[in-house]
Amino acid sequence: MIEQKFTKLLEKSFKDNWNLPAYTNYYKNQTYTYGDAAKQIAKLHILFKEANIKQGDKISLIGKNTPNWAITYIATITYGAVIVPILQDFNPNDVHHIVNHSDSTLLFCSDKNWDTLEEEKMNNLVAVFSIDDFRCVHQRDGGNIQKIMRTLDSMFDMRYPTGFSKDNVRFADIENKELAMISYTSGTTGFSKGVLLSGNAIAGNVTFGIDTHLLERGDRVLTFLPLAHTFGMAFDFLTATCVGAHTVLLNKIPSPKVLTKAFEEIKPTVIFMVPLILEKIYKKQLQPALSKRSMRLALSIPYLDDKIYSQINNQLEEAFGGEFKQVIIGGAPLNKEVEDFLRKIKFRFTVGYGMTECAPLITYTPWDKYVPYSVGKALPKMEIKINSADPQNIAGEILVRGENVMSGYYKNAEATKSAFTEDGWMHTGDIGVIDGDGNLFIKGRCKTMILSASGQNIYPEEIEEKLNNLPFVMESLVLDKDGKLLALVYPDYEAVDAACISHADLDIVMEENRKNLNQIVANYENVTKIILYPNEFEKTPKRNIKRYLYSNLNINL
Repeated sequence: MIEQKFTKLLEKSFKDNWNLPAYTNYYKNQTYTYGDAAKQIAKLHILFKEANIKQGDKISLIGKNTPNWAITYIATITYGAVIVPILQDFNPNDVHHIVNHSDSTLLFCSDKNWDTLEEEKMNNLVAVFSIDDFRCVHQRDGGNIQKIMRTLDSMFDMRYPTGFSKDNVRFADIENKELAMISYTSGTTGFSKGVLLSGNAIAGNVTFGIDTHLLERGDRVLTFLPLAHTFGMAFDFLTATCVGAHTVLLNKIPSPKVLTKAFEEIKPTVIFMVPLILEKIYKKQLQPALSKRSMRLALSIPYLDDKIYSQINNQLEEAFGGEFKQVIIGGAPLNKEVEDFLRKIKFRFTVGYGMTECAPLITYTPWDKYVPYSVGKALPKMEIKINSADPQNIAGEILVRGENVMSGYYKNAEATKSAFTEDGWMHTGDIGVIDGDGNLFIKGRCKTMILSASGQNIYPEEIEEKLNNLPFVMESLVLDKDGKLLALVYPDYEAVDAACISHADLDIVMEENRKNLNQIVANYENVTKIILYPNEFEKTPKRNIKRYLYSNLNINL
C-alpha cells in the first residue's frame, strides 16, 4: 500500500501552492490559481453534502479539457465520492450506458455534450450540471437541487465568514484502498468494461512522478491528451497538481498548426504525447526533406552529417517550445524508423508502457537511460514477468502485479476473475520479451498474433509498422485470410494528389510497396496482396485500430 494518502497529497499541494497558477484554459486565457481552484472545490463539497451525496457514490464527468473539468474531478475524489470520467468522443448511447452501468448519481458535462444526451435514458441521476459554468441543467422530478444552487453562495459565505484561505482546505481523509475512479475505455475488442481504480493505484503513479522528479513545482505542462484517459490524467493533470505545476489545457483538436503555436507560447518543461504526433512530423515534414538528393549527399559526408542532424534536432526542439526536459511517449508503440531517426539526432525522448488497468504506468526509463526499441523497466512498486520458457528470447504474454494494478471490473466478476492468475498476476494481453537488465520489449497483442502454417508466430503490428513507412501509405492493417497474409491500406491521399498520381495507378504503386515490404520481412511474414481501403480505420481513444471490426471482411484473394 502506498504510504501517502492520495487525497492528502492533493490537500497539501493546494495549501503549499496557494498563489501559483494551477489550471489555464488556453483559448480563453483564463487561469485558476491553486487558491482559486480550492475555493471552487469547497463550494462543490457543500453542493455534494446538501445533495446528500455519500462516500462511494458515483459522479460521472464528460467534456473537453478545461479548468472546470479538472476542478470537478478533484472535488469529487477529495469529497470521498467516485469519479467516472467519460471520453467526450463517446457516442450518446455509450454515455447513457456508462452513466447507468456505473450507478452514477450526478453528471457533470459540457453544454455541447448535454445537447446530445437524453435525460430520460439516465433515470438514476439526481441532477446534471454544466461544467461550462456549474449551473444545474436538469434535476429529477421533485428534487431540490435548483433550490440548493440558488443558496450555494450564501451557504459558502456562512461557512467561511472571514473568507476562504489555505487554512480552510480540508479534504476527506480517505484510505488508499478505497475506490476512487471507474474508468471506461472503448478497448480494441468491443464495448469497454469499467476498470476499478483505487486511490492506491492512482497514488502509485503520482508518487512515482513525484519521487523521480518527472514533474516539479513551477513546471509548465501543455495538455492535449484527453484527461478522461489515464495517461493524460495521471501525469499532465494529477501529478502536475500534486507537485504544484501549471497545467495549460489545450481544449481543441491538437493539429500541427495549433500545437506549434501553443508550444511556442507555453514552452512546456515536460511533454507527454502519443506517438502519432511525432510520426506525423517525421513523415510529413522531415522525411521529404531528408529524401532530397542534395540532403542525402550531404548526410553521406563524415562530420557534416553530425552537424546537419544537430541542426535538425535544434529545430525540432524549438518546435516543441525549446525548454522541455524530455518528451515521454506512451499509449501506443512508436514506429521503429521514427525512433531510429530521433535517436540519430539525439532528441530527448523516452517510451513508456501502461494500460488503464494500471492507472496507467507499468514501465518507464528516463530518456538518457532509455534502451532502443524498449518501453523501459518496471516501476519500483510494480513487477513484470513473461509467460515463456525463455523470457529473453521467446515471446510470451506480459504479466504484471503491484501497487498500480486495478481492483477489478465493475459489476463483472467473471471478467475480473479471468484477468488474474491464481497467484495474483494480471494478464495484460500483450506479448513481449525482457532482457537481462529488465528492459521490456513489446511484440504485439495476444489476440492479434497469427500462427503461420509452419508454426511461426507472426505479429501483424510489426509488419504494419514497416508497411506504414512505405510511400503513400497512411495506415495499414495486416490480416490472416485462409492461411495467407493480406494488408488493407488506407492511402495518404494528400500525398497521392501532391505527386499527381492517378487513383487508377495507385494499385500499381501499392504492388511495388508489397514487393519492397516482402524483401524486408521474414518469408513467413510475406504479404500476398494489398487491398486499398477507402476510409481511415476506426480507432480507440488511444488511436489503436479496432481490429475486431475488420477481422471478418469478405475479401477474395
